[in-house]
Order: sequence, then structure tokens, then C-alpha cells
Amino acid sequence: MTKELLMGNQAIALGAIRAGVGVVTGYPGTPSTEILETVARHNPGDVYVEWSVNEKSALEVASGAALAGTRTMVTMKQVGLNVASDPLMSLAYIGVKGGMVVVVADDPGPISSQTEQDTRQFGVFSRLPVFDPSSPDEAYEMIQEAFELSEKYGTPVILRPTTRVCHASADLVLDGHRRSISPEGFQKDPKWVIFPRLSFQNHTRIEERNLRLSEEFSVSRFNALTGSGKKGIVTHGINYAYTREALLAIDHPVKLLKIGTSHPFPEKLALDFLQDLEEVLVIEELSPYLEKELLMICGKYHLPVRIRGKLTGDSPFAGENTVESVSAMIRHFLGLPQLAPQVQDSTVPLPIRPPVLCAGCPHRASFYAVKQAMKGRKAVFTGDIGCYTLGNAKPLEMVDTCLCMGAGVTMAQGLHRAEPDTVHFAFIGDSTFFHTGIPGVVNALYNETPFVLVVLDNATTAMTGNQPHPGTGKTMMGTISEKIDIAKVLAALGVESIQKVNPFQLDEAKKAAVKAADFKGVSAIIFEAPCIQVVKPQTAYTVNREACKGCRRCIRELGCPAMAMKDGKAVIDAYMCSGCSLCAQVCPFDAIGGAAL
Repeated sequence: MTKELLMGNQAIALGAIRAGVGVVTGYPGTPSTEILETVARHNPGDVYVEWSVNEKSALEVASGAALAGTRTMVTMKQVGLNVASDPLMSLAYIGVKGGMVVVVADDPGPISSQTEQDTRQFGVFSRLPVFDPSSPDEAYEMIQEAFELSEKYGTPVILRPTTRVCHASADLVLDGHRRSISPEGFQKDPKWVIFPRLSFQNHTRIEERNLRLSEEFSVSRFNALTGSGKKGIVTHGINYAYTREALLAIDHPVKLLKIGTSHPFPEKLALDFLQDLEEVLVIEELSPYLEKELLMICGKYHLPVRIRGKLTGDSPFAGENTVESVSAMIRHFLGLPQLAPQVQDSTVPLPIRPPVLCAGCPHRASFYAVKQAMKGRKAVFTGDIGCYTLGNAKPLEMVDTCLCMGAGVTMAQGLHRAEPDTVHFAFIGDSTFFHTGIPGVVNALYNETPFVLVVLDNATTAMTGNQPHPGTGKTMMGTISEKIDIAKVLAALGVESIQKVNPFQLDEAKKAAVKAADFKGVSAIIFEAPCIQVVKPQTAYTVNREACKGCRRCIRELGCPAMAMKDGKAVIDAYMCSGCSLCAQVCPFDAIGGAAL
């Protein structure tokens, strides 16, 4: 027995290892990334781990292993579930043999995501069981039970932690025991081939199964009914921790129901909770899922209980909850005076720190080169998901659209059809190119839609923590495979104009952008320069204060966080500067110098 301080994602990973998981796949995305990385780091030697090319591929690899009886886990963030939803919806009908847990980390806020999706709703949509942990230690226990439930009912199971559970830390007691699983292997059976008739039959079985699961969940150890009184509170996940903390400061009788297994909804337990209550406050993130379930139960059983929550304006629809906001909701619900806000020391205001490309980031050079090359021309710059999305901020202002992974490539084609007199550049990262960028290029070639593909190849998946991808040649199993060459892929598809350029060679980069824009058809520029987080910086550049005229061009046009103005002259923070040389190439007075390229 050992006690360790573990982050929620680490707890999920170690819980899966303890449960005997044999195959772990996923695609990096905050707040889920550390789960798969922890499995790889603590691999007992018989677990296969991979960063798949995208979430769809990850789920399909895991499903194949699950059909052979292996316990599998797939990791992703909530928007990744959109990519994986196609195979998961069908797998919900076919089922699995080995336990399969799909970990989907939701991001209330959102803190680092495009959307505030609520995966509990996907559980309803797909009719799959959903576990909703409230703490790292509960997540550790939940994922083990999720594997058991998956095998018991032959179905994938969703584990839905949120950011504050994924990245919170707690002391966990680990006993070192690992369940031994001996997969039977794949047995040929017509049930593994999805046909309409089989889907119809299985749909009926799924609905019957979920009725049984609702009863089973009503006595689950992950749900809890405590307290007494005429007023009740229903909550889940991290909000349960917030609610308990808020109630510690309140001397008022309250009946509290914690829901840890959100779908199928534990109806019998909810009925026990609702007995003799007059009013219920629902505290949840993000959609009014629990609130609607309680409303349906009250209607079904004609219970005279008022349900309050998002639909009644008693809690906000958007954003994540906090201890303070939950406390305010509860006090308002109970008719208690609000706590006086804590006064912060106004003499030390916190600085405003908007997200910005790192000093020395090659994306800054790529954006700047294209921007300079397209001066005087009508051009639109579609973007994608990655660090380079920050290129939309001033002073670069080079990302005009950002929708989802791979969408920049295809949106550029739609924009061309609407405005054929405009040059359309689609910026995409190397990892995203492999994720969902390739089909868009195929679409443009097939439909003869001209645009400029700009692959920002920094040799890593930078935004989520520098994970490997097919273009790096490294795998999570520690092996080195043949790198997949982006230029060769594009050439094989039929792209005729392909240029490789170092974006820090500014003149060459600008010439490449002009050439690509003038090409009649699909053209590509691959800007190759490694992420500054994975290479050793060069000697920092300095400003010759005598030569500097204070024109601010370096600051006004680049927006590098290592540069500032002091006493009317530009200055460079030596601790932040990576020696990329871009500012020196931009300076019209040769006032900046230092390391050589």
C-alpha cells in the first residue's frame, strides 16, 4: 500500500492500469492529455499505448481490440467526441466483448476549448452509460467499475471528468494490485456486422438494458443521498465538492443528492430524494440535464415539487461554477443573506495576460511573411485549432476564421466559391494536417478549387504539450517509425506546387507566399521550423540604443512578448528572447543584432 498525491488524470490512468487495461488510444486535447501520457509512463509492459492520428481512429483501434476481449480505454476532450461520434454511435448498437471505457474530458468555462459541450447529453443521445466523477480519488474508483459494467452489459461506457477534476490533485491510496485479464480473442459472429435489421433489434435491447441500469445506478456507491428537510439540492461532479464546502458554512436543514452515474438516470433514487420536498435547487455544469430529468420525474409521478436551476434563472447556463458562485446560489435558494465579498489588496492588481504566441514562435514569422507578401492584394486567411489560432490577435491579425480541426482547409474552398477574385490561404499545423487536413486537400483537388495550403510544421503537437505525431516518427511505445513526409503526401495527392521554407528566412518566406498565391490551382507552402519549446534557444538579441529611432515597427508589427519600449527606445528581454532574428530582419535601421541564424 502506498499513498501518492495524484492529479485526476493520473488517477484515471492508474485506475485503468489496475483494472487490467490492455490497449489505450487517444488524441491529445486539454484537459484529457495527461491520462494517456501517464499510462505510457507507468506501462507495466503489456499495455499497448498510442497517440492515434485522430479521435475517430483512436476509437476504432480500441473497438477492434475490445471485440477480441481486451480491455481498452480511449481518451479525448469533449470536441474530440464529435470526431469519434460516428464509430461510437454504431458501436453503441453492436456492443463490445472486452470492457471499453471512453474518457471524454469536458471543459466548462471554456478554459481551452471551442465549445462548452456537455457529454452527459451525448450519453442520452447514444444511450450509453455515463459516469461523472467528483474528485480524483472517485475517478480512480469509477474507471475500474466502468470496465466491470462495460463487460457485464457488453457496451462501451463513457467516463466524463471535467477540467477541475482532471487537473485537481488528491492523496490516493494505491495497493499495487492489477487485475489479470486473459482475452479470449476474436470470435467470428454475424453480430459484429452492423445491418439495419440488427440495429433495430439491438435498439430494443439497449432500451431494456438501460431500464435495468437505471435501477442498478439507484443503488450505486457513486450516488449519495444525505440530509433532511423540505428543501433539497441535487448536484454532481466537482459541483458536489463545491456544494459540500458551501453547506459547511450554512446552518440550515437541506436534503442533498449527489449523482455520480448520470445516464441512465437513477430514477428510483431520485424518487426517494423527492419525497416530502417542496423545492429543489439543481447545481450542475453545463446543460440543465439533471434539472430536466427531475422535471420529467415530477411530471411522471405528479409530484408537487418546484425544480429550480438553469431553466428558472437560478443558475447560469454558461461558464463553470465556483465555490463562491455555488454558495451564492444556495444562500439565495435558502433565503439566507449573501456573504460579504472578500476585499482583495488593491495595491497589487493582477496583470492582464491575454494568450500570445511565445517569443521566438515560428508561427509569428510565418504569419508575418504571408501578411507582408499579400499587402495590396485581397486575401482571406482561414485558420485552425492549435497554437497558431493566436495569430488572430493584433498586431498579426492573420486568422480570419477558426471552426474545428481541419476546417480551415475546406472553409477556404467555400470562401473561394463565394469570392473567386480573392486569394485564400488556409493555415494548418502539422499534427492537425494528419488529424483531419488531408481529406480537405483531396476535396480541393477533386473539385478543382484553388487555394493556398500553409502547413505550419513545428515538428510537434505544441498546444497540448508537445506530443508526437506521424510526422515526428516517435510513438508512445518508445519506438521510432519512418516519418511521414508532408510534402510527399501532398505530391502523392496531386499538389503540383509545393515549397518548403524556413519562416525565419523572411525574404525567402515572402517570395514563397507570392509564388503560391500566383499559382493557378492548389498550392502548398510548408513552413518548417521547430517549436521554441522543444529546441535550445540561440543567444538573445539586443538593441543598439544609439541606432534605434524609436519607430516601434518591431513592436507594432510583430507583437513579440520579449520586446517592449523603454525611454522611447526598443528593448529586448534577454530571458525571453530565443534569438529567432525576426525582429532584426524587420528593423529598418539595423538597430537589432545578436545571434546568427
